[in-house]
Amino acid sequence: MKLSEKAEEILEALWIAVEENGAAFLDPEKIGIAVDDPAYRELTGYAMIEIRQGMIYFRPEGYNEGKMTIRRHRLAERLMMDVLNIRGDDGNQRACQFEHLLNEGVDTKVCTMLNHPTTCPHGKPIPPGNCCAEARALGDLGIVPLTEFKSGQEGEIAYIQTEDNKKMQKLMAMGVLPGNKITLVQAFPSYIFRVGYSEFAIDTNLAKEIFVRK
Repeated sequence: MKLSEKAEEILEALWIAVEENGAAFLDPEKIGIAVDDPAYRELTGYAMIEIRQGMIYFRPEGYNEGKMTIRRHRLAERLMMDVLNIRGDDGNQRACQFEHLLNEGVDTKVCTMLNHPTTCPHGKPIPPGNCCAEARALGDLGIVPLTEFKSGQEGEIAYIQTEDNKKMQKLMAMGVLPGNKITLVQAFPSYIFRVGYSEFAIDTNLAKEIFVRK
């Protein structure tokens, strides 16, 4: 089942009302989508919401779907701001657009890539998915900074997380590019890693900005 974007926005607004106020209902005027919009009929047709006396109420099915919708939104926020370094209003706007593309399965891949984050960039909780519980049960940390590796351990570079263009260019010149294999040769006193046939030494701060998939 794939809901329309407006239907997902309604579920998001209801979820936030529950999260912030403990109320599983909301005035449609606060959502900004007119009550005669087809998105409401879509949701009532799936028995996710009901409308009583002009107010919108969650049904159990809608509550669960709302949780997954807000999960996708907050994962999209983390992706935009942590990985793509798109922040502020532009980051929020792009996250709103991207969340609708995180269908079932894609959100799991994004969550794993981000190492199963528990909060969004604004500090609000990200509802956990099945992948989060499985990762914790298996002790699988997913993607971690290079500083979490042990000497001799090999992985695949996932992304570089830095706002400094000079640092980004320096690492890219070393071959630190997503998809490349990387081996940590030494962790003290400096981090020495191997990419291809070349070895490089960097400090701890720079090593923390290289995220690697085990």
